[in-house]
Amino acid sequence: MADVASSPSDPIARPSAALTAHPRATTDSQARTSASSDRSGFVPPSLPDAVIQCLSVNDVVDALRIAHAHQVPIVPRGAGTGLAAGASARAGEVVVDLSQMDQILDIDPVEMIAIVQPGVLNAAVNAAAAEYGLFYAPDPASTAICSIGGNIATNAGGMWCAKYGVTRESVLGLRVVLADGRILRTGRNTIKGVTGYDLNALFVGSEGTLGIVVEATLRLRPRPVRTETLAAYFPDIETAGRAASAITAARIQPAILELMDGPTMEAVDQAEGTSHRSLGGAFLLAQTDGYGAHLELDEIVRAIEPFATSVNRAGDAAEAASLVKARRDAIPALEKLGRVSIGDIAVPRNKLAEAFSGLEEIAARNHVRIFSVAHAADGNLHPMIVVAPGESITEGPAKAALADMFHLAQRLGGTLTGEHGVGLLKREWIREELGATSLDIQHAIKTVLDPTRILNPGKGI
Repeated sequence: MADVASSPSDPIARPSAALTAHPRATTDSQARTSASSDRSGFVPPSLPDAVIQCLSVNDVVDALRIAHAHQVPIVPRGAGTGLAAGASARAGEVVVDLSQMDQILDIDPVEMIAIVQPGVLNAAVNAAAAEYGLFYAPDPASTAICSIGGNIATNAGGMWCAKYGVTRESVLGLRVVLADGRILRTGRNTIKGVTGYDLNALFVGSEGTLGIVVEATLRLRPRPVRTETLAAYFPDIETAGRAASAITAARIQPAILELMDGPTMEAVDQAEGTSHRSLGGAFLLAQTDGYGAHLELDEIVRAIEPFATSVNRAGDAAEAASLVKARRDAIPALEKLGRVSIGDIAVPRNKLAEAFSGLEEIAARNHVRIFSVAHAADGNLHPMIVVAPGESITEGPAKAALADMFHLAQRLGGTLTGEHGVGLLKREWIREELGATSLDIQHAIKTVLDPTRILNPGKGI
């Protein structure tokens, strides 16, 4: 049975009167419908009671003070591009929408930092930084539509993680509104700082369960003086996985190293009019940067030539951009085929080929379509289950395949999520991965920061 949300005409299930009186609150059916889900493919069974469209820190503070006093569950929301149902909301809950808090407050090109509000889009930060010859390293495939607040909530990654790390490595400081409305500042505006516990890292990746980020100090980096890009093609995805592992074994540090399997290439070709699938059964995108970019790319070519059917260097910036775009087009292309449930497992980098083989077995065993891409340099795979538009991703074959993916990652020494977070979709496997002691400690931390447990209930831990 497919997940079905309440229709926009349904009455509000359990209005939270204390919060619906907030000056920025709306109970409009269309607003509640829009704020009820994300890009995970999960559809909540009902709509949230209201949406508070915040414009300022004070709006957030007021909302949480009221929610804390009346024990009203709150679901923080940014751009709604999450892939684990972390921003989904239902009856009895109120959404705190931060998408309109979208200002870049300051850029310091000397210290190479940016201070931004949570609703700022990832691409907007990079556009502003580029004016100073800088860039913001975390760049999810959804960079044009995802917000910094959501990136922080999930500790998002992206293509440049290969060299520059995930969001945590680029967040220097945060301003957070706690569950009771108090404001906490974490981190600092300097590159180094070790005073006290690292509360900054605690909030990055906490999925809105410990507090709501209302301001972030981000680390920017100098834009590379040179980049070199190549596309390589292979007979199948397992061979491509072995090639990627060979790059790691050769101790080469690319800025980007991405893999895409044949079925995903076909979907991109169909959507964009390209012809990648005709060149092979798998696609590898590699990019190096810095003064020695061309020399590093030479080493990548040497590492993968024994596996590849063809290796093509980009002749200019336009060709390089088109190759990067092909990888970014993967998810939008698959969304044209049906409802997409995007997996997010990570395995040791020398296990990529085994992981891809395992995913093919999972698809055959559960009779589902699985399309795979990967951030190969850090072993993060995104196996994407595509079902019919009305079919559920939370039960039946899709759910069984998702469970099999986690157990595959576990057998290979990996994890159930590399960068998308746990949300609602992966909670039942947390204890298997973390163990009882770790989970007990995390619940204790949650209790200290959110004693009434109003923040994003049912998500993350």
